[in-house]
Amino acid sequence: MIDLHAYTLESGGSLMPHELVAQAVVAGVKVLAITDRDTVAGIDPAAAVLPARMTLVPGVEISCQAVVGGRPRPVRLLAYLFDSDDRAVSELLGRARDSAELRARRAVRLLHMEGYPVDWPQVAAQARGGPVGRRHIAAVLVAAGVVPTVDAALGRGWLGVGGPFHIASRQPDVTAALTVVRGAGGVAALAQPCASLPVDLLRDLAARGLAGIEVDHPGHDEDTRRRLRDVAGELRLLPIGGSGYHSPPGHLGSETTPPAVYKRLMAQATGTPPIRR
Repeated sequence: MIDLHAYTLESGGSLMPHELVAQAVVAGVKVLAITDRDTVAGIDPAAAVLPARMTLVPGVEISCQAVVGGRPRPVRLLAYLFDSDDRAVSELLGRARDSAELRARRAVRLLHMEGYPVDWPQVAAQARGGPVGRRHIAAVLVAAGVVPTVDAALGRGWLGVGGPFHIASRQPDVTAALTVVRGAGGVAALAQPCASLPVDLLRDLAARGLAGIEVDHPGHDEDTRRRLRDVAGELRLLPIGGSGYHSPPGHLGSETTPPAVYKRLMAQATGTPPIRR
């Protein structure tokens, strides 16, 4: 079982890196990619507790954007096996983290001004020392009884795109991010949600070295999966799968990548190898 998309507490997940590894063992996941958003801080702690006969794929989810129809659209780039000491990668992720914290602070300030019982210390406590993101704000809103669920807080009524407390980001262009990842020996795939991106954009990214697109994900229905699989075949992109696991009720290993696809994906990387015990 190969799950190439999971988060730890370092970027909005609910589990510490060692807890995520333990959860992977319980779920029967044999190959796990940690893809925290804009940080690789969870990789070394996870590697330190990796059990025998399990593989850890160092990764990251980079917050990007692409201009579509003259307007910026958020894009998530899953990057694997790059040299994490590469200066361009470090600078790219650092800028993304700084931008994310500034946006989170602005959202918290707006909520507080509107009278909601949310302040920065509460939100920072949710992150437990990791980078603060929208999910931490959402968790505080849920704990205060303002909204019923984290998903509701992340929706258009609150923190989601178009919502009153959404703060637009100034993220790197996906083409530039892909260039940095490839320059550091990494391999990259577009993460869910990628189904609404125009084929012309996908074709351009494929020509620039994009290796795959996330087809199998809990957020994709069967029709979306069929369409993405057809696009992957047309553009010779690898159709990967991952659970996008943050926390319960999500299930680690609920969506997976076939072994043959995994091997072809990993073969395109030259930065750093998967970690095995």
